[in-house]
Amino acid sequence: MTKSESRYFNTARRMDEAFLSILEKKDFEYITVKEICEKAEVNRSTFYLHYETVADLLSECVAEMNRQFEPYFQVSLSEFKQKIATASLEQLYLVTPEYLIPYLTYISEHRNVFKVVLANPDIMQTDQTYAHLFCEIFNPILDRYGIPEKERDYILSFYMEGMMGIIRRWLSLDCKDSVEEIARMIMHVVRR
Repeated sequence: MTKSESRYFNTARRMDEAFLSILEKKDFEYITVKEICEKAEVNRSTFYLHYETVADLLSECVAEMNRQFEPYFQVSLSEFKQKIATASLEQLYLVTPEYLIPYLTYISEHRNVFKVVLANPDIMQTDQTYAHLFCEIFNPILDRYGIPEKERDYILSFYMEGMMGIIRRWLSLDCKDSVEEIARMIMHVVRR
């Protein structure tokens, strides 16, 4: 990486950090480019060199958060994908503390961004993330469980919407209940 590339990425990182800092105190729709630039100590023209809109900056922040998400789990996504074909069905059941606790911990630690993501699914392209997970993870697991292909999307939608309903409610209460309590509720509702 050249010095100018390093400077470019450092500036982008400063704007990400400034944006997330402001987001902790202010709703997304009220955040301005001016505030981000002042907090990051950059010019408006620098902002527009990197992004077209504040929503673009939010998308980049979420993409970065997704990259930071994997280390919360004991097994990497690529390792898990490799074991889908050979693991026991018991090992493929994901509604367990092993998977829920890291997921909910991550959501709790980044609650303000997740509130924005859930309030703006179109901006955040959550359908694309869901489609990727369905293709790479959930579809192969449901195949192993022998779920007919035409039923998979419906079944997964049912479970995902229910879990996300609990998470939305938890976020609306600013994650006041513990991660363990929410995991227990999800496991209670989502029975095998």
